[in-house]
Amino acid sequence: MAKRRHAPKDEILLVPFLDILCSLIGVLILIIVVLCVSQTQQTEGRTEEEIRMAQEAKRLREEIVKSKAQEIVVKEKLATLEEMQKQIEEKQQRFIKLRKLLTTSKDIQEANQKLSQQMQKELDDLITEITGLKLQMVESKKEIALLMAEIKKRQVPADKKIPPVIVQPSGSGMPEDTKAYFVEASGAGLKVLGAWGEDYRLSAAPEVVVADVAFNHFLTEVAKDPKALILFLVRDDGQGAFNNGAGRAEADYKIRVGKLPIPGRGTLDLALFEKYRGKVPQPPAAAPPAAPPAEPKKTT
Repeated sequence: MAKRRHAPKDEILLVPFLDILCSLIGVLILIIVVLCVSQTQQTEGRTEEEIRMAQEAKRLREEIVKSKAQEIVVKEKLATLEEMQKQIEEKQQRFIKLRKLLTTSKDIQEANQKLSQQMQKELDDLITEITGLKLQMVESKKEIALLMAEIKKRQVPADKKIPPVIVQPSGSGMPEDTKAYFVEASGAGLKVLGAWGEDYRLSAAPEVVVADVAFNHFLTEVAKDPKALILFLVRDDGQGAFNNGAGRAEADYKIRVGKLPIPGRGTLDLALFEKYRGKVPQPPAAAPPAAPPAEPKKTT
């Protein structure tokens, strides 16, 4: 069977497609041309404006660094200038003082000269006095050396002790029921001898005698026995200590006191009073000073 022929009106026209293709190619060529022109206006990916701004920024940074360096130099010069200004002011002050000294009146100059002469004379006198004192010091050292040698000669050797001083009752003795307590009075002060088993030392100054806790406790306990007696053993330099200690016992505590002078410097031997010696309790470690006993009220 024979194929059917198309009619002329069924042919496909390619002209519109070619027009579109040509237009597309032209657009692409235009884009390529624009990109090429744009690339020619750039340097390393930057425009001329960016390059100019970068160069300006670099120049400004360099100027900032130079300004900082100049600022440091200026500060140093300012410090130097201030120091020079101070030196100039000091020199001006010195110049003013020197000028005042140079322009001092004749009367003041003469007074200064007299004063300097007087001071020179005093200085000469002091030098003479110092020379005399040095000579006197040499003589004093010699005298001291002689005295020390004499003292050394008079010292008692260690193997030759001073014999003890035996304390003996005076007169016909004491009644059997008397309790005796002993206090040594010397230039060093007062010493309560074994009243509570051990000796107790204290200063003989009035304020100490009045305020001492242990001594006032001792007087308080002794005052409880009307027949008690405090015998003060007075060394040759102990009169003042006796007056203060015995005065406190007698006037404030109404205790009988006795006085027995002690010759020499030996230790005291109280063996002859052993049967008469009294004892009091141990004083408190820390207590206020004991108050003197109140006087009995007088009955009418």
